[in-house]
Amino acid sequence: MTAISKETFQFLTDLKKNNDRDWFTKNKKRYEVAHQNVIGFADQLLLEINKHDHIETPTGKKSLFRIYRDVRFSADKSPYKTWWAGGFKRATSKLRGGYYFHIEPNSIFAAGGFWGPSKEDLLLIREQIQADPIPLRKIINSKSFKTYFGELKGEKLKTSPKGFDKEDPAIDLLCFKQFLVSREIDPKMAQSADLVKELNETFKAMRPFFDYMSEILTTDLNGESTV
Repeated sequence: MTAISKETFQFLTDLKKNNDRDWFTKNKKRYEVAHQNVIGFADQLLLEINKHDHIETPTGKKSLFRIYRDVRFSADKSPYKTWWAGGFKRATSKLRGGYYFHIEPNSIFAAGGFWGPSKEDLLLIREQIQADPIPLRKIINSKSFKTYFGELKGEKLKTSPKGFDKEDPAIDLLCFKQFLVSREIDPKMAQSADLVKELNETFKAMRPFFDYMSEILTTDLNGESTV
């Protein structure tokens, strides 16, 4: 398995101390070497994910987010991100959700889910939960889910959504505006060849949640396909 090298992490550490264009220009070669290392890592991760899922993202390189920050509306004008991150989109309209990884010195985590569902999708999710919350509760209360993710995460309304009863027994789930899962990974694994495996196993654990949400978003309440 491809590992993130010590030099790649050192580049990020140095960039954090010298987050300006002059330093970056002088160290462009270091960036390019580090970037290639992370591309190789992402390629290996993509290969492993595709063994158990169908991913639309074509290459590890395409999964990576640019290192350049958009500072137009930010008080922090630092021009560069001091981490590596990437995302893999599941393929076809029937497979919803996506996988995200984030790597920086002293912080590694995997995440996935539904960050900003459309108004229509959010209503579909809530209607299905209202009709039958048991399947989702089984998923988020399962041993695997709790071991990897602890609990379902995401922003929640402070009161009941419009059109839903605040006394509904599933109101704790209906109030979610986002449906996210995440897992912190031991930073000691940063340079380990097993990091790809650890991230991939975490992504595997997301599948019951993703499959449940995909069914909701691609079928009606009678189970008929809508895509």
